[in-house]
Amino acid sequence: MGGADARIVRNTALMILALVALRLVAAAFTPITFDEAYYWMWSKNLAGGYYDHPPMVAYVIRAGTMIAGDTELGVRLVSILLALPMSYAIYRTAAILFGGARLAATSAILFNVTMIASVGTLIVTPDAPLLVASSFVLFFLAKVLETGRGVWWLAVGAAVGAALLSKYTAMFFGAAILIWLAAVPKLRRWFLSPWPYLGGLVAFALFSPVILWNADHHWVSFVKQLGRARIEDFRPVFIAELIPTQIGFATPLVFILGAMGLHALTWRRAGALASRVLIESMFWTIVAYFVWHSLHARVEANWFAPVYPPFIVAAAAAANLAQWKPRARRLVDFCLRWAAPAGIVMFAALIVQANTGWLSGYRRDATVRSVGVGWRELAAGIEAERLRNGATCVLTPDYGTTGWLAFYLPRGTCVVQQNQRIRWVNMPEPDPKLLAGKLIYVDEARPDGHPFLNDLFTHVTRVGELQRKRGPLVVETYGIDLLEGAKGDVLDRSPPPELAP
Repeated sequence: MGGADARIVRNTALMILALVALRLVAAAFTPITFDEAYYWMWSKNLAGGYYDHPPMVAYVIRAGTMIAGDTELGVRLVSILLALPMSYAIYRTAAILFGGARLAATSAILFNVTMIASVGTLIVTPDAPLLVASSFVLFFLAKVLETGRGVWWLAVGAAVGAALLSKYTAMFFGAAILIWLAAVPKLRRWFLSPWPYLGGLVAFALFSPVILWNADHHWVSFVKQLGRARIEDFRPVFIAELIPTQIGFATPLVFILGAMGLHALTWRRAGALASRVLIESMFWTIVAYFVWHSLHARVEANWFAPVYPPFIVAAAAAANLAQWKPRARRLVDFCLRWAAPAGIVMFAALIVQANTGWLSGYRRDATVRSVGVGWRELAAGIEAERLRNGATCVLTPDYGTTGWLAFYLPRGTCVVQQNQRIRWVNMPEPDPKLLAGKLIYVDEARPDGHPFLNDLFTHVTRVGELQRKRGPLVVETYGIDLLEGAKGDVLDRSPPPELAP
């Protein structure tokens, strides 16, 4: 490595370390989201699977809390640190497929300034470990191409297995790999080699705990998630949301580079055939499914996480490999120059807004419902009401409220979701004695209260209303109902809709 290349690598590493440090600081003071609180509860009861997803997110959170405790930083620590090996995988992939330290460095930096990487590793959902695993799937496939050694297929299988343990979306990697091998003549020999199939066995072995868990629970997670692909009504309006949300998650300038890169790889034939087809198949296979999905249901922006490694490598190819006419070249240079500053500013603005609401003049925005600002103070008020009324347990109506209260109430406080018991099958049932006495029910205040509680308890008394606030903004008002005289089992044990007769 020459002096110039060494300097590029050093500067890239320092910038990525600085970005990771920025995320760690933001993670420490940003309240957790309701999904993170839910997955944190998973991490206290590790299993081979869960109602919503495979278990990897729970293991990531468990590892972080073992280091930094049950804090916001602890929940997010390992996810954020995984950006370091992920960046290495992206760097090496770009270097192998298209050559050059500058192109590789561009890919690593662009990846880290996208919102999918910065916010997507800070807010720990199944998409965070999926994003990391996806980067290594692409890297190990590049190693297969570079070396021609079959043993790298075992690494591919391990990465695909880790991706499958993160989210079922990883199943599309199999189709993408098949398309790549079939489309590139020199790679078709692998169909006659045992190595890809051995890699498939590695992936299957890693995924087997999820299969066994589902077999023990009526295949509920598979039915829930795989059933999303079925189109029952045609609602193409959701297609219109796809590009705007991805412009935001990629950040606008990186999105432009990525789109130009995909165009250059497909129509300008920038780079070798095998490299171009690898990027295209890993990107378009999953995108095609989500376009299909959007014909009947909303596609959340973070679901596109596994396509970002190839998309970012394409963006770096647009900046450093493709040949452009002067006007397009000026656009590329502008995007490349300002992509990192713009991404950092967007990340900082989002963190400030989520925590304070300053940027919207304290008005309601998209972050206010999911980020738990005000929950620490709200939980303190709920705990005071629980103690004042002598309640032994807190009942909740949904998994988000359950997770937030379990996280912010004193450790060991009995918190139980009254319905959807399938979500908690991996956790021990609450002590019946805790449910036999006085209870409090916490839910958003409604004018008509909660009539179903009268069917479960002899006495239902509203004992207070508490507000969750972000600055002067009242986010929600919660009613606190005291429940006495249980008429039977207070928990609704109806089967989930996926298993209903």
